[in-house]
Amino acid sequence: MNAAAAPAGPIPLPRAGGAPPLRGSLRACPEDFAVEEVLGYGADGAGEHVLLSVQKRDANTAWVAQQLARFAGVDARAVGWAGRKDRHALTAQSFSVHLPGRADPDWSKLDVPGVRVLAAQRHGRKLKRGALAGNRFVLRIRAVQGDATAAEERLRRMQAQGVPNYFGVQRFGHGGDNLEAARRLFAGARVPRARRELLLSAARAHLFNAVLAARVRDGSWQRGLPGELWALAGSRAWFGPQAPDDTLARRLAAFDIAPSGPLWGAGSSPAGADCARLEDALAATHADLAAGLAGAGLEHARRALRLDLRGLAWRWIDANLELRFALPPGAYATAVARELLEDAEADAADDDG
Repeated sequence: MNAAAAPAGPIPLPRAGGAPPLRGSLRACPEDFAVEEVLGYGADGAGEHVLLSVQKRDANTAWVAQQLARFAGVDARAVGWAGRKDRHALTAQSFSVHLPGRADPDWSKLDVPGVRVLAAQRHGRKLKRGALAGNRFVLRIRAVQGDATAAEERLRRMQAQGVPNYFGVQRFGHGGDNLEAARRLFAGARVPRARRELLLSAARAHLFNAVLAARVRDGSWQRGLPGELWALAGSRAWFGPQAPDDTLARRLAAFDIAPSGPLWGAGSSPAGADCARLEDALAATHADLAAGLAGAGLEHARRALRLDLRGLAWRWIDANLELRFALPPGAYATAVARELLEDAEADAADDDG
């Protein structure tokens, strides 16, 4: 398969457990997709910034930041947030607002539909993108149809083995538009800096998903390959190349490490042996994206192929199924839901991600 034959949009992503056992509605209303951001620290009580805990319903993160800036009478650049949250959802997340030498506004008077400030405290620094510990989710699948026994078996398997750590379809834009825009960028089109970062991220996510899909098909996504680079749980660090052995197998079973896939950059894959051959072959299949990422000056990074779901819990409420779990930063709840449910990502493309 050559580069011209590579799929233009997001590629088909195989499920680890095969065909999903259930059908149903994942987002009949925003409350069915609840997300709580976990920063991992609290406000320090003093400083030029105010740290806000904000609940938003069916609202885009960047739009909410603009409303907060307008209410506080500051430039939009004075507002920070740690991560974008799903739009078609009920979410609780943190924002910071820079108010040097100014008193706090009365946040209880903020009148923005779907937005409510839950708490406000002074803080010493602006929230930076990615500065969070993770997210907690409560998903409700309504009007469930299918094999409940098979669903219970699938859920227990997900608890024990985790799920593939795919990037969600929202990373690629509606119909894969971000990928096509990335190809235009690599061909010389000029785009704003913030847009450029989004397009580079979409190209990287596409290559990562291609590698993970291949490794789900051959079963190596949760056991490793010769030449594997291993991701350390709870961090962005990795080590290797190192072939699987008994010691690594024990660490793998304890979810201390996971096989990793490429966030593509300049040069060939830093993995070795079979792992490197697979990654380099898939990069050649998507040569325009791989070359564009290398030309953009990005260095190789890694992302775990497997998501740990040891916190996964569920209950049946009449004909509805409720799921509770926590995920690390950058992981997608739809990667969990899609193992159970057909069309779990159908309405996710317009979300923040």
